[in-house]
Amino acid sequence: MNILVTGANGQLGNEMRIVSKQATDSYTFTDVVEAEGVQTAILDITDAEAIRKIVKEKGIRCIVNCAAYTNVDKAETDEALCRKLNADAPKILAGAMKEAGGLLVQISTDYVFGGDPYNTPCREDQKGTPTGVYGRTKLEGEQNIVAAGCDYVIIRTAWLYSEFGRNFVKTMLGLTATKPTLNVVFDQAGTPTYAYDLAVAIKAVLADYEKECPKAGYSKAGVYHFSNEGVCSWYDFTKRIAELAGNTGCDIQPCHSDEFPSPVKRPAYSVLDKTKIKETFGVNVPYWTDSLKACMGNMNAIK
Repeated sequence: MNILVTGANGQLGNEMRIVSKQATDSYTFTDVVEAEGVQTAILDITDAEAIRKIVKEKGIRCIVNCAAYTNVDKAETDEALCRKLNADAPKILAGAMKEAGGLLVQISTDYVFGGDPYNTPCREDQKGTPTGVYGRTKLEGEQNIVAAGCDYVIIRTAWLYSEFGRNFVKTMLGLTATKPTLNVVFDQAGTPTYAYDLAVAIKAVLADYEKECPKAGYSKAGVYHFSNEGVCSWYDFTKRIAELAGNTGCDIQPCHSDEFPSPVKRPAYSVLDKTKIKETFGVNVPYWTDSLKACMGNMNAIK
């Protein structure tokens, strides 16, 4: 099966490169810029003609869209570009897969929630209540995909980190190694997600789609949630990062989110219920501390 991955030089895209080595499928990795050491086809996901051309030339059966505008704060003053990437581009990708009779795997976010108070894990059928431009545009992207009528699997995830690029784990590794004290938010709860684990889940979806080889609609199309297992605050997350790194010299203290003013109200509780993806695709979901340890081990191995 021929698979196209967008945003291939980002965190999830790089993990998709890794899991692709264990597959017999043919992958085309694309991004808007090249990256040293990896093969990348240049592709603008907002260019409908370019998308149609590469889908036709490569005989693409599935697109995995890892590309997005993810700067949550900046999105508030850059709404046009954010909407173009998060809402309009998925519509273009969905249209291309509708024409080709293929599958679009779209990565979405826990930020589609947050406007209402929750204290139980969010389900896929729960109403979206985004509080900022980023969350609204990602939800619009989901709606555009559904309206396009293609086969799709939308996977919402949260608190993504990896060995690649910039992320919370790398930032906290640096700060806890160099700062005598550090205040970290404790009143926002969620679950960290190791991008490699998400890539493995996506691979399971792709394998299932290839096995079913649908002629008139994929029976498992829909919205799914994936993060690692467990629940923590950003404070708990930071404490565990520091412990695993041996950064014992930093005094890490909990603080309220209003002590760090932001143009966006972030979800106070965005734990995702993963029952559906586990039951549908037989996905094994590791506990967040186990995955964090694995990721940090990989970071050390590639230094």
